[in-house]
Amino acid sequence: MKTLIVEDDRTSRLLLIKLLTPYGAVHAAANGKEAVEAVRVSLETGEKYELICLDIMMPEMDGQTALKRIRDMEACYGCVPSTAAKILMTTALNDMTNVAGAYKSLCDAYLVKPIDKAKLLLELRKLGLAAAASTAGTF
Repeated sequence: MKTLIVEDDRTSRLLLIKLLTPYGAVHAAANGKEAVEAVRVSLETGEKYELICLDIMMPEMDGQTALKRIRDMEACYGCVPSTAAKILMTTALNDMTNVAGAYKSLCDAYLVKPIDKAKLLLELRKLGLAAAASTAGTF
């Protein structure tokens, strides 16, 4: 499972890297602008991300804006929901405005920080990524 972690907080970024590295290649970006560029390159090379963990509050470009741009880019490259990356919003914001906004922009799941390993694995299963995760073991 090829994963992109988009997180400006170094500790949170390292935690997600540690949790997801056993399940495949993991790349990291520190803000939404870097994330959009990483996704663009992955689409151009045909090596798309299967999972993108995207924080909402970041400098340069916030996660909500990055989510919209990523989905627009995927559409330009002919990705449909079944072939697009699964986008998991990760944030300290647990208010309905942010949750609704993320789902309106076509995120696939939403986890509130701090990230719990068991909840992360559950979301991977719900997203159909559990098979990729289970081939490398369990959390």
